[in-house]
Amino acid sequence: MRASAAAKINLALVVGPLRKDGKHELMTIYQRIGIADRIDVERAERTRVDGFAGDTLVRDALELLAAHAAVDQRWHAKIEKHIPVASGLGGGSSDAATALRLANETLEEPLPHEELHDVAAELGADVPFFLVDGPRLGSGDGTTLAAIDLPQDFWIVLVLPRNAQKHSTASVYAAFDERHGAEGWDDRRTALLDALERVKRPRDLAGLPANDLASSPLAAELIALGAFRADVSGAGPTVYGLFHHDAHAKAAKRALRRVGQTWLTAPAWYG
Repeated sequence: MRASAAAKINLALVVGPLRKDGKHELMTIYQRIGIADRIDVERAERTRVDGFAGDTLVRDALELLAAHAAVDQRWHAKIEKHIPVASGLGGGSSDAATALRLANETLEEPLPHEELHDVAAELGADVPFFLVDGPRLGSGDGTTLAAIDLPQDFWIVLVLPRNAQKHSTASVYAAFDERHGAEGWDDRRTALLDALERVKRPRDLAGLPANDLASSPLAAELIALGAFRADVSGAGPTVYGLFHHDAHAKAAKRALRRVGQTWLTAPAWYG
């Protein structure tokens, strides 16, 4: 069993107060993009994961699937990495979801989608998104997903700053709490939903609110280079810019090579 495991960007991320389960209330727009890892999964005598020494999530996904399905089944997974690690692009979550889906398909009685979603939610807030197609509005802790209709005809430039230090997600949320970032949550959530209602064309995405967790001066540089929207993805540090025309996107990609790794890609519906 083989499949691609696409990256994502958060086109918006509004964060609220802590919930009783210790997670933050949030609302986000997940958009899959055309950069992907490759995952291979096959039955095996013991569970092992090759190709990426830093993996924990794929192994956890396979072991959790066996436990939920109540089977004595093991798998061998191989990860071919293309998504930068710890970049805010969801590579680990996508790998885990893809391995989970592929391994589930090898079972004599595969778990239904609803139960597979619950397994994915135990692994991380982003993981369930990678089990479904198309852009989604994530709410609750990010695992409650609703289909949304978004334009997909634009170009995306990604910039991963050189020597950028990826802070743990826990530390990013802790900093958010320290600055009382949850204040005005209801108004900010409403503003996101109102802006989303107005999105008909790519340029309308510019009206979405900025990321509550992280910001970067590179967003302003991308706007100056012709992007109609630019922001940090997730907890960072990758910054994305959205462009109408590929010529402008290519020029921006070239211009920002001086600050780090750059990619030119586009929205993806699945994978």
